[in-house]
Amino acid sequence: MATIDEFNALDIRVGTVVEASPFPEARKPSIKLVIDFGAELGQLRSSAQLTKHYTPADLVGRQVVAVVNFPPRRIAGYNSEVLVLGAMPAPDDVILLALERPAPTGSRIG
Repeated sequence: MATIDEFNALDIRVGTVVEASPFPEARKPSIKLVIDFGAELGQLRSSAQLTKHYTPADLVGRQVVAVVNFPPRRIAGYNSEVLVLGAMPAPDDVILLALERPAPTGSRIG
C-alpha cells in the first residue's frame, strides 16, 4: 500500500502537447512528445507508447496528465523527461487520461 505522503511526493501536472512525431528507433512502438507545462516548468519531452489509439497529429493541441518529477529516462537516444499517464487495459495498450474540461497548462493534479 502506498501512503498519502508517497502520493503527495508526485508532481502531477496538466500539459498541452505542442509537438508529436513518430519514434521508429524505440524498441516498442512510441511517439515523441514535446509538452508545454506553462511558465513554471516550460516545455518537457516524453516518449509515450500511444500508437495503438493515437497518431502524432491526434496529439498536438491535446491536454495530457503527466508526472513531471521522475528522473529523465534515456530511450533509444531520446531524453524522456516526464511520464504521461493513461489507462492500460493491456501492456501494449495505453488510453490517455482526459480532463473533463480544459484546465490551465501547468495545473497541478491532486
